[in-house]
Amino acid sequence: MRVIAGLAKGKPLAHVPGTSTRPITDRVKSAVFNILGDAVVDASFLDLFAGTGGVGIEALSRGAARAVFVEQGRRAIETIRRNLRETNLAARAEVRQADVFAYLKHAPAEPFDFIYIAPPQYQGLWLKTLQALDAPAWLAAGGQVIVQIFPKELTPFELPHLAVSDQRRYGSTLVLFLTHRAGAPGPEG
Repeated sequence: MRVIAGLAKGKPLAHVPGTSTRPITDRVKSAVFNILGDAVVDASFLDLFAGTGGVGIEALSRGAARAVFVEQGRRAIETIRRNLRETNLAARAEVRQADVFAYLKHAPAEPFDFIYIAPPQYQGLWLKTLQALDAPAWLAAGGQVIVQIFPKELTPFELPHLAVSDQRRYGSTLVLFLTHRAGAPGPEG
């Protein structure tokens, strides 16, 4: 596992000890960031269930203005901090040791351009997280929520403010891209 592009290109990323996290593969990470393209530059990024921090670190390496990493596990938090130090990207990062749902109970000072969700599998946490984020305060106009799940986890769903705009499958990983639903009130009103 490594940083694929940008300022920290090629830097290896440490894994979280144990089996509590499932890091994104380089193939999936590369595909996601190729889809996002230059929109990441100067963007704000929220990495939920951050694990190693690999997704938020990739965003920072590619020019994101800031990234917030939310993770509950102590070992994961230590790994994120280590990876930020090793990539020299800590200055634009905020690491929050918290339960994702407790964090999402408080609206942010300003909405994020990108929100990445990669929760533990088979617990329904991806949908519960989307439901908690389904409010104008979290996602900036033109922003995207990206969800990484195992394909068999996908169940039909509908949200008042967010809608799936694209989905891609990479082997045993399904990535959903959500944007503001047309006609739903956005972050400006």
